[in-house]
Amino acid sequence: MGRVADKLKELREREAKIKEMGGAKAVGQQHERGKLTARERIDLFFDPGTFREIDMFVKHRGTLFGIDKVDIPADGVITGYGLVNGRQVFTFAQDFTARAGSLGEMHAKKITKVMDLALRAGKPLVGFNDSGGARIQEGVDSLSGYGQIFYRNAIASGVIPQVSAIMGPCAGGAVYSPAMTDFIYMVKKTGLMFITGPDVIKSVLGEIITQEELGGAMTHNSKSGVAHFACESDADCIEQIKKLLAYFPDNNMEDPPMVATGDNPTRLCPELDTIIPENPMGAYDIRDVIRSIVDDGEFLEVHEHYAPNMVVGYARLNGRSLGIIANQPKFLAGCLDCDSSDKATRFIRCCDAFNIQMLTIADVPGYLPGKVQEWGGIIRHGAKLLWCYSEATVPKITLTTRKDYGGSYLAMCSSDLRADFAFAWPTAEIAVMGAEGAANVIFRREISESADPVAKRQEVIDNYRNALYNPYIAASRGYIDAVIMPSESRARLIEAFEILASKRQALPPKKHGNIPV
Repeated sequence: MGRVADKLKELREREAKIKEMGGAKAVGQQHERGKLTARERIDLFFDPGTFREIDMFVKHRGTLFGIDKVDIPADGVITGYGLVNGRQVFTFAQDFTARAGSLGEMHAKKITKVMDLALRAGKPLVGFNDSGGARIQEGVDSLSGYGQIFYRNAIASGVIPQVSAIMGPCAGGAVYSPAMTDFIYMVKKTGLMFITGPDVIKSVLGEIITQEELGGAMTHNSKSGVAHFACESDADCIEQIKKLLAYFPDNNMEDPPMVATGDNPTRLCPELDTIIPENPMGAYDIRDVIRSIVDDGEFLEVHEHYAPNMVVGYARLNGRSLGIIANQPKFLAGCLDCDSSDKATRFIRCCDAFNIQMLTIADVPGYLPGKVQEWGGIIRHGAKLLWCYSEATVPKITLTTRKDYGGSYLAMCSSDLRADFAFAWPTAEIAVMGAEGAANVIFRREISESADPVAKRQEVIDNYRNALYNPYIAASRGYIDAVIMPSESRARLIEAFEILASKRQALPPKKHGNIPV
């Protein structure tokens, strides 16, 4: 065998050795935990044969505490790029089989390099997180590595889509990079996120709590709102990420991809003519309205388990990506509160950053009352919603189905916040406040001086409701552009969004606003 052949053979042998990762035993342990290896995740994520690895031969440079005698294949992280459903995507995948995927200087440099490449190329970045945390033997170099990653997360935000998959432990400073990305997916039973673990909490506070209770997938999906999706397995997580990316452009300078769904744009939705309950206090599922209107009834809900009084997610109308923000009458009557305001605000900013048109469906009786909300800063949280709708320049259409009262009418993208079109069903009730509250304010003396205060109160409530609980007063003043039949909603929305496809709107020059975070 000649010298050249020897060199080629050496390359293949080196590659094969690194692709063994942490060895058969470590790989077996990974599988026993119900997890795929980093390379198996990459194989599932990318179209077959398209992934190209970079920095395979990078080695750490640690010298302290015996780390210099430890070989860590690919330094515990696999980086590269490839095609996902035919579109270019960059990735890094931490390898828990190789020294627990711990992050050191060179591990971080591999991640920051692929982040820089993704930003320069204008392509999405997906990170598969599965790491024991900072490589303690490398000390401050590990901390510096995290800082360099955080910086790039911030700079890339709003320029390219960034997605984090939590498929194993993610603790301490490591949690902040995922938190700075656009979406976080967590795998149930294996994905964990927390700043300080149960042992530290027990020693400092005396509280006993399991890892899953503290930072598991459902904890962060339902309680903290840190995570956006909870997945059943690694494979389920990867499939869900692929579905999400299909709604997004490669970067903020492009429009989202068009998809030929085959759904008739003039299709009527007769079921919507009877969906509003006869009882004004009756509830219905706003997701039924959404699925009836959008292409093929397909709706990818975001933050499904968090603040359920607000529903947000992605769908398509006539093949165009659409972000939907809707009150959910099934929970808290669709009232706005601190959490639902935050949930909608973040979603709105993401849609606006990536040129995704927005549909707001309003059925909201007001802000949730009580000291918990006031002390929790409902004023500040509610202001974010007003802020972000006002600042968004993508096409914005608002559809009012039923209640739309007071400040919450404004907060759900009224025409005053520059909704391009405001439509309402005949069942819409657009008023300053609910009839009961209005009666107490306007007719207080008349009620108290009546011979039968109870009957009088009901009389003035009915009069107020009959006079003002309709969309026509708002329409007569131009605040509502059209009162439409519910069954025609799909066709009317598609027509309006098609007109707005070429919308261009510029904001006043400034560095950035001072949003009330």
